[in-house]
Amino acid sequence: MSISKIKVLIVDDSAIVRKIFSEELSKEPDIEVVGTAPDPYVARDKIVNLKPDVITLDIEMPRMDGLTFLGKLMKYYPLPVIIVSSLTPAGGKLALEAIDTGAVEVIAKPGSAYTVADMTVQLLDKIRAAAHIKVNPRTASTKENYQVTSAAPRPSLALAETTNKVIAIGASTGGTEAIKEVLTQMPPNIPGIVIVQHMPANFTTAFANRLNDICQIQVKEAKDGDSVINGTALIAPGNYHMLLGRSGARYYVTVKQGPLVCHQRPSVDVLFSSIAQYVGSNAIGVILTGMGADGAKGMLEMKQAGAKTIAQDEKSCVVFGMPKEAVKWGGVDIVTSLKDIPNEIFKLFA
Repeated sequence: MSISKIKVLIVDDSAIVRKIFSEELSKEPDIEVVGTAPDPYVARDKIVNLKPDVITLDIEMPRMDGLTFLGKLMKYYPLPVIIVSSLTPAGGKLALEAIDTGAVEVIAKPGSAYTVADMTVQLLDKIRAAAHIKVNPRTASTKENYQVTSAAPRPSLALAETTNKVIAIGASTGGTEAIKEVLTQMPPNIPGIVIVQHMPANFTTAFANRLNDICQIQVKEAKDGDSVINGTALIAPGNYHMLLGRSGARYYVTVKQGPLVCHQRPSVDVLFSSIAQYVGSNAIGVILTGMGADGAKGMLEMKQAGAKTIAQDEKSCVVFGMPKEAVKWGGVDIVTSLKDIPNEIFKLFA
């Protein structure tokens, strides 16, 4: 029986990148590279003629930048798009804008932080997940998605003792919007939050800064030794694992490299396992939309240590991979929609 292949179009001005991606992706029996394009104008015609299932798109290109092209694509011919960008702060900001515009994932070009092999493994996972995502037309400008218009009343929390509480959140595909949805509902006196979102280096810096501008709490990219304190969310930096530790009454994070875990660095499992070890029953674990099984093992460890655990439901997920696996492993107490997750967190602290 023939395999139904995922048709991929590679859009990048670099001939080397087009060659590497084409060669590596074509080795997979379930993926077919139907074409490549050096710029959006060539890509436009190939999309119409070749009808790809997934597009990989560079955002820094001549003639028309990838962000402008993506906006047009999402409006007139929406398809799952994976952004491929350089490991620079500027590239991170543009990639984040691309996600706001409708891209489903971000990956870094081969460089010093990722070997070609590591990049290929992650790209394959993202392509396979993206092929199952239904993309709806988008007409809003990228910045509108991060503007807070009228501040809705925030839930009131009367927390007498919060120094020993920690909230741990893990997410992947679709997670940038899901994390925004949760964090913008958090009041200033919420216990410390630690987050792993699968993103490459520098992209997490832009992500954290953007969230910090719109949340009542402080949001920052974690640095080694940062304290986990009330009213602050620490986001694991791209390409680094983040673990929680404890010194006396103080919780802090360790940021370090190491092997990929579940094909990821940072890994949700790594964070959740450390939470289980050092926080135990004083923790709440939240697993949001994402592909794969990262976080399932760690969430089970958290539950076994006495933590309360929450998973986003299938209907509200972009990809119901990570939450589904966490449920299958038996590590989830509550399954609920994204919009209800903040209230579930508040109830568990009541």
